[in-house]
Amino acid sequence: MEVLDRHVTSLDEGGRFRLLVDAITDYAIYMLSPEGIVTSWNTGAQRFKGYKPSEILGEHFSRFYLEEDRAEGVPERALATAAEEGRFEGEGWRRRKDGSRFWAHVVIDSIRRPSGELIGYAKITRDLTERRAAEKAIRQSEEQFRRLVQGVSDYAIYMLDPDGNVSSWNFGAERIKGYRPQEIIGRHFSTFYTPEDREAGVPQIALDIARAEGRFEREGWRVRKDGSRFWASVVIDVIRDEEGDVLGFAKITRDITEKMETQRALEQAREELFQSQKMEAIGQLTGGIAHDFNNLLMAVLGSLEILKKRMPQDLSLTSLVDNAMQGAQRGAALTQRMLAFSRRQELHMEPIDVSGLVRGMMDMLSRSLGPLTVIETSFPIRLPTILTDPNQLEMAILNLVVNARDAMPSGGRIMLRASEESLPSGKGPLSPGRYVRIAVIDEGEGMDAKTLEQAVTPFFTTKGVGKGTGLGLSMVQGLASQSGGRLMMKSSLGEGTTAELWFPVAMMEQVTGVTPDRPQQEDNAARRLRIVAVDDDGLVLMNTTLMLEDLGHTVFEAMAGPEALDILRNQQVDLVICDHAMPRMTGAQLAEAIRSEWPEMPIILATGYAEIPEGAGIANLPRLGKPFSQAQLAEAISRVAS
Repeated sequence: MEVLDRHVTSLDEGGRFRLLVDAITDYAIYMLSPEGIVTSWNTGAQRFKGYKPSEILGEHFSRFYLEEDRAEGVPERALATAAEEGRFEGEGWRRRKDGSRFWAHVVIDSIRRPSGELIGYAKITRDLTERRAAEKAIRQSEEQFRRLVQGVSDYAIYMLDPDGNVSSWNFGAERIKGYRPQEIIGRHFSTFYTPEDREAGVPQIALDIARAEGRFEREGWRVRKDGSRFWASVVIDVIRDEEGDVLGFAKITRDITEKMETQRALEQAREELFQSQKMEAIGQLTGGIAHDFNNLLMAVLGSLEILKKRMPQDLSLTSLVDNAMQGAQRGAALTQRMLAFSRRQELHMEPIDVSGLVRGMMDMLSRSLGPLTVIETSFPIRLPTILTDPNQLEMAILNLVVNARDAMPSGGRIMLRASEESLPSGKGPLSPGRYVRIAVIDEGEGMDAKTLEQAVTPFFTTKGVGKGTGLGLSMVQGLASQSGGRLMMKSSLGEGTTAELWFPVAMMEQVTGVTPDRPQQEDNAARRLRIVAVDDDGLVLMNTTLMLEDLGHTVFEAMAGPEALDILRNQQVDLVICDHAMPRMTGAQLAEAIRSEWPEMPIILATGYAEIPEGAGIANLPRLGKPFSQAQLAEAISRVAS
């Protein structure tokens, strides 16, 4: 009875086990004989292999394999492995009853008696087709992303581990930073930072910010493998797992050196444009002031000159007049410097051999320097010809040399050099071409950047009160600009100053087309003329009239162009002297009107400006620079009156 109960219990357990296996639908679980014949078949096997038990029991399990696998003996090797090692596990393509394929994960376990005799195999198969397709899609996506990142050449894209060591490296990183993957992977990313940034702890600060805020973004200098530096835009993003733990960092670096240099060049161009506009505005203002000041000086100097001729010969009185005239003459020199800065002074352009001109100045320069300062020259025997006003150039060189002397109160050496330079692509505001460079170099105190920036600004001076007008460099700059060149200043504190005058080399047609003005030798001082004097400034007009009448001429006054034309139509006139800058009708326009009715009428244009009046036949009008003395007025009349 006890034996029968155990048998019933065993049958019940076996039945329950068969029910359990048969209820599994996601796995094919079945038995094989030692020869590989199917001896059992569960619901899961029927579901995804398609065979009913009656169709497969007694068949060889190799039916599920592909023909090529059967031809290569794959089923037999699987059983042999399970028999020898106790277990076989693998993946591969299998075939359903309808001929379709599925990707299977297979486990075959050998079943033996306690004596070791092989009685069959337990085989479990799972359909992994969908999972394999998903994994393949993921792998393809990852491979595409890897290729995308690896193919980027304009950005360095790489990974860092939580400690900051490089764990991946794309082609852009290799191109920008110069390291191959095997040279840099595993090294700390601080390798790319400058020594000063590493000492300041910048790399660790970047990781700390990215870890705390999720992102770090900055620009700064980085170092390539060859030691060269580049300006980089850097972004570091933290990478975390689902629990929030840091897995590492994604780092993107871009070389923006060229962009930065372009931006810097643009800012410099804007600054130069601003400075140019500022200096142009100052120049226009200065030129206007100088013009009005010239008119005032005309009245003062002319009146003083006439007063000195007519007053009693009293030494106490004449000394006062002489002092007043000297003060007015200094004012006239000041206006010339103001007009030079504004590029409105009248230049007498001549072809100049710079070497010869400077050699002729050496005695004067040596006397101007004093015993504590020596001057050394370095000039080629011959330099190309330039075109400018020789007197103004001498004044400019003297001005620069005196400035150099004043910058060395304890004495020192001044170098005066000249050379021919070629600018193939221009230098700052200069156009490409050949230039003669005149440099005055001192060993003095030098200037800081702010002082250097203001050095040529009108009325700015570093000298003490009463020791300078602040117009010396402005005059030099005006001369160079009006001659087509440029004044350039280089200086730093404690290292002296270099002032360079750049003049374009004169072309042959320019040299042959310039002839110096030569006064006529004929003396017409004794001839008495009937002259129309035209000026819109009453003081200047009265002063000019006094000087002309004192010379014995008859004068008709006019304060405007139309008034002068009326006089010409009603009076016999030998000469017209007119101001240029007048409202409504300028002196040049008046001259054109006179030439149209009286073509042979001599005309003198009185002006302190350098501009050439517009109009046919007007450019060659004789001009009398303001302020002028009685002697200069008489000389101008003698040149034109016949």
